[in-house]
Amino acid sequence: MKTTNPHVGESFESFLREEGIHDEVVTTAIKRTLALQIEHEMAAQNISKSEMARRMKTSATQLGRLLDPENDRIQLDTLVKAASAVGKNLAVSLV
Repeated sequence: MKTTNPHVGESFESFLREEGIHDEVVTTAIKRTLALQIEHEMAAQNISKSEMARRMKTSATQLGRLLDPENDRIQLDTLVKAASAVGKNLAVSLV
């Protein structure tokens, strides 16, 4: 007897909503993307972690939390400081 997958044909987003994990997955993806972009800019500009923390006027521990892909509890002002420290702006919008 052949079983059918009830999720075939639906979007990944609808699957995540049905599973009740959509917001968590999106939050993690956004945070990881921003952390990677910040690390990329740091590398491209040859900015060390200690220099980055100095530019942000924060501690190395706080910077470590920002760059940790598993930590999704980062405040918006911290992201703004990080973007500014690498000469970028942070844009946030509702879509």
